Amino acid sequence: MTMPQSGFSNTKNTLLANRDQGAALLRAFVPRMGRHYAQGRNFDPGPGRYRDVSTLSPYIRRRLLLETEVIAAALDTHGLAQAERFIQEVLWRGYFKGWLEQRPQVWADYRAGLQADLARLDTDVDLRRQLTRAESGDTGLACFDAWVRQLVETGYLHNHARMWFASIWIFTLALPWRLGADLFYRHLLDGDPASNTLSWRWVAGLHTRGKAYQADAGNIARFTGGRFRPDATDLAGDIRSLELDEPEGLPPLQGLRLPRSPQPLTEPNAPPTALLITEEDCRMEDFDLSALDIRGAATLSASHLRSPRGVAEPVQAFEAAALADAAARSGRPVDALRAGTPGELAAWAEGVGVRQLVTGYVPEGPLRDWLRQAEPALSRRGIRLCEWRRDWDGLVWPHATAGFFKVRKQIPAILTAANLG
Repeated sequence: MTMPQSGFSNTKNTLLANRDQGAALLRAFVPRMGRHYAQGRNFDPGPGRYRDVSTLSPYIRRRLLLETEVIAAALDTHGLAQAERFIQEVLWRGYFKGWLEQRPQVWADYRAGLQADLARLDTDVDLRRQLTRAESGDTGLACFDAWVRQLVETGYLHNHARMWFASIWIFTLALPWRLGADLFYRHLLDGDPASNTLSWRWVAGLHTRGKAYQADAGNIARFTGGRFRPDATDLAGDIRSLELDEPEGLPPLQGLRLPRSPQPLTEPNAPPTALLITEEDCRMEDFDLSALDIRGAATLSASHLRSPRGVAEPVQAFEAAALADAAARSGRPVDALRAGTPGELAAWAEGVGVRQLVTGYVPEGPLRDWLRQAEPALSRRGIRLCEWRRDWDGLVWPHATAGFFKVRKQIPAILTAANLG
């Protein structure tokens, strides 16, 4: 039987950013979540030809699809033994989020380091020239240049291609890793601050200290089915991890941030409340909205905050459509806001007459940075910012304190606690 092709076409992104489309793609991929995925997930046949990877990540990233429903589909069809590899890959996203939540300084250092790298471009003509060549797909290295074009045209790269790309960027082209992470974050439809930042750090040997990832010519030829056959001399041979660039090592673990819970109607003097829908969670209907005195609702677009260099229009369009879909499913009038001047959020909340804003949990990243700036204005107006954190995150994140192995060992217990075992 011929399986439907991925929603990513050869020339442009054609995905529809709504829950129904995500659910349809999920149903189509369920038969391949077992041995097909385990055997074929490392092969990158090129855009428009994906069969053994799901391409569900833009939907999971915004929780148009939930990790629990994706894993449940895999378990129901294939069982844990055959679907384990797929389930592990779903858990990587939660692992990265939990890890960064407990080391928020790594995100702050990335943002500061990116600003420093961008400032270098003002004076370092050679670096600016090399960056322009790399970002325009003009390096002369066929595989890398093709991946740049695919990234820009479709907003997607196969995970294996992302690893090769990052390794070539860092070790062959000798470009600052943060500029490469920024390029991905500006263009990837599934761009996530934790997964993107920490994946680049992993390739650079900063996440798992001293263990950098080396792009291998034979590996590229094999797993692209011979589409690309770089010469071994085209790629860096003896690579050195970048851990010496951070001699202080990793920052110490912090406890997970405890979100402020909303005050429900069952409590005395329950405040009038507004829902705030962001791309961090486009499934507000999953929460107990009936427990709140809801007087208003708004979507808050924030994908433009990903980078100071300008975020790709398809990324912003996907976010806008996902938020519009979430608003339509809310069953109530919803205003459309944009994360601009932080004080504007407080002005809107005051205008609709509420004293409590409730949103899905916002983890470390540009939107969390923006909300930190917005909170003083909210407080001055007597408005509380509250969050719902999903049970799934509470099960996965506490284990994300070191390498992924600690999370992987807990998979049976996590699935049982989530009623998926």
